Order: sequence, then C-alpha cells, then structure tokens
Amino acid sequence: MAMLAVGAALLTTACGKDDPTDDPTPDTPTPVNPVDPDPVDPDPEDLTADWVDLGLPSGLLWAKCNLGANSPEEYGDYYAWGEIEPKEVYDWNTYMHCNGGYGQLTKYCTDPEYGYNGFTDNLTTLQAVDDAATAKLGTGVRMPTADEWRELIANTTAEWTTENGVNGRRLTASNGKSLFLPAAGRHLLSDFYYAGEIGGYWSSSLVADSTNVARNFEFTLEKQFMTRGNRRCGMSVRPVRPAL
Repeated sequence: MAMLAVGAALLTTACGKDDPTDDPTPDTPTPVNPVDPDPVDPDPEDLTADWVDLGLPSGLLWAKCNLGANSPEEYGDYYAWGEIEPKEVYDWNTYMHCNGGYGQLTKYCTDPEYGYNGFTDNLTTLQAVDDAATAKLGTGVRMPTADEWRELIANTTAEWTTENGVNGRRLTASNGKSLFLPAAGRHLLSDFYYAGEIGGYWSSSLVADSTNVARNFEFTLEKQFMTRGNRRCGMSVRPVRPAL
C-alpha cells in the first residue's frame, strides 16, 4: 500500500503542475467552440459503440469500453490531450498542438507565456476535430467534459474491484447499471506507468488558468478524484454521447 502511495505521488509530479488532489470546483466559463470534422459512421462491430444508460440527470450515455478496447476490462488506446491518434513517445516535442517544446503552444492556449510567440486563442474545450472519441466513433460521440465526469461521480457508488483479472473501479448507479473503468495506467515519454494501480481518464476541459494542463478523472485502490494532467501525457478516453 505504501508503494502505491509513493507511485501515485511520483506520477502526479510527472504529469501535472501544482495539481490538487480533489477538485470540486467546476470549470467556468467553458466555451464549447464546436468545429465538426468530416463525419465518420460508427463501426457496428466496435464494442466501444455499446452504451450504458446510468439514469444520469443529463441523460448522457457512457461507453461500455475505453476507446480502442473490445471489452470493458481491456485498456484500449492512450491519447495526449487534444490528439486523435496513439503514439510511441508522449512528450512536448511530439505533441500536436505545440511548436516543438514546452511553452510553445499553438492551440488551446489562454496565457501568452505558454503560447508560441505569445499565441493565445482562449479555447478551453476540445473542438470536435481534436476529440479522439469523435474521430474514431463519429459525429455525436465525444470525450466527456470535466463537469460530466463530476456528474458521473456524484450519481454513482464506486468500488475497487477486478474484472476478468483486471484491476479497476466499478461505478454503479441507482438504476443498477454500472461502468467498469480499468486501472490502465498512463504513458509519459516512451514509458508506461502503473498499469493495474492507477486509472487516468481525460476530460475535454482545459484548465483555463494553467493552460498546459487539462482536467482528468483519476483513481487508485483507495480513492477517486478530479485533478489536472499534463497535456503531453497519454491517458485513457471513455466516450460519451447524448441519449438517442
């Protein structure tokens, strides 16, 4: 247990910047900034197109599996925030929305200190063209916002469990339906950290006052919370869609 706590602390240092452990404060304002990519029809053979209705106040449906997975316990693919393809090295010099390094952002930047040549665009929510869930599963499917993650947390009970031998958290709603989120770890540089110990799931919401990080849901055996992750890190994506 002590080793897990040390590991979690090291991972937060690597992937975050002055990250709080718990984050009850909604991200406001959060403009939607919608820009649709070319429509993609969801693949009916892809099990990530299976959806769970948890009876949430918003009516939002959550995908049964992580993006890129074929069953709930599979880890699936990993994405840097705002990128739509997995890759081998997760670093600023491979990050799509910067010009080769830290402090050189070219999109989703609210602070000229971090923008390339002082660039800002004040975008704080992923546009559809930069949303991995939309790119892979089609128009109408997307990554959840930070507030949608908070809604899920507030309306489910959570337990650390295993499914087919895979560690993770099960979130169960009052209607009896549930999601299993595997503790899929994450990627930083060319390394893969803490599979089976920590789950990290992106939201589509930038941290407006700290533009190099975005909101993510994180959990360990002991707890779950909203926090902030460095945009270059490779984390899991759990898609959502409106009720049909």
